[in-house]
Amino acid sequence: MGRLVFVVFPLIVAFAMLSLCHGMAAAAAPPKPKLQWHYYQVHNTCRDAEQYVRHEVKMFWKSDKSITAKLLRLISSDCFVTGCDASILLDEGPKPEKTALQNRGLGGFVIIDKIKTVLESRCPGIVSCSDILHLATRDAAKMAGAPGYPVFTGRKDGMKSDAALVDLPSPSISWQKALEYFESRGLDVLDMATLLGAHTMGRTHCSHIVDRLYNYSGTGNPDPSMDATFRDTMRGLCPPKTKKGQHDPLVFLNPNSGSNYTFRESYYKRILHREAVLGVDQQLLFGDATKEITDEFADAAGLEDFRRSFAQSMFKMGNIKILTGNQGEIRRNCRFTNK
Repeated sequence: MGRLVFVVFPLIVAFAMLSLCHGMAAAAAPPKPKLQWHYYQVHNTCRDAEQYVRHEVKMFWKSDKSITAKLLRLISSDCFVTGCDASILLDEGPKPEKTALQNRGLGGFVIIDKIKTVLESRCPGIVSCSDILHLATRDAAKMAGAPGYPVFTGRKDGMKSDAALVDLPSPSISWQKALEYFESRGLDVLDMATLLGAHTMGRTHCSHIVDRLYNYSGTGNPDPSMDATFRDTMRGLCPPKTKKGQHDPLVFLNPNSGSNYTFRESYYKRILHREAVLGVDQQLLFGDATKEITDEFADAAGLEDFRRSFAQSMFKMGNIKILTGNQGEIRRNCRFTNK
């Protein structure tokens, strides 16, 4: 195994300790303010909340495995903007976050709505939309082959949503800018390289990669970091321009996973072969640390390191600017505030 093992191992140990400390302080980067392990069970307010969520996710996943990719994108679009407050779910306001150009194509809202309806019928006014989103994402990811990880609960929901606040990075952002973006959210280079691994499944619009195929950085030429054969394949799927009235085509982020929506190391292998679909993914080769991480995770023997690191990073992301106590509210409908 590569040198990365010595980077990941301490994090894994700390994470394992955390998962055993039911409600105790976290070993590294504890939630501030603190959430709780099995919050609704501990407080005896909705003891079976997590089981209800898991059941609904399982029913959806059996008929549509793409829900894993949809929820992973939805939760990152939420946490990386104003924090993990479920503001991405709101329909209120002149221009809510979900209408921002960077959030075009978001899915998974119907799943959260259905779970919320079920929980409101059993435990009205108790379980936040934010906690539902985190629990559902964890369960859907596990069904696709990702590792299970603890989701501490007790979040409140935010009360405003503004598309002007959305500053999600471009799919063609450089690795240096991407790292700065992640670090501004309290995450590090290992978190960045790991969380981008969620692109092992799902689809993206051709408009997000057309610059790489035809006019990279305004040069009039394709991205030189892209394998020529793969570039030609993608050109066959994505025309340089869409005709009037033509839909923006969708392509798989990881053709090796495709419609199977499986959590595998093939995403990192494609980066090494210069076959990444998004520019931000291919950029992982351009930094010494991210290149080393990619090498490690691309190896079949490194799959477990990737899985464990993914669990650690998802936990960390789930604690970005959370609301608890008197902050926020518990929405009765995830699309609208209680006012």
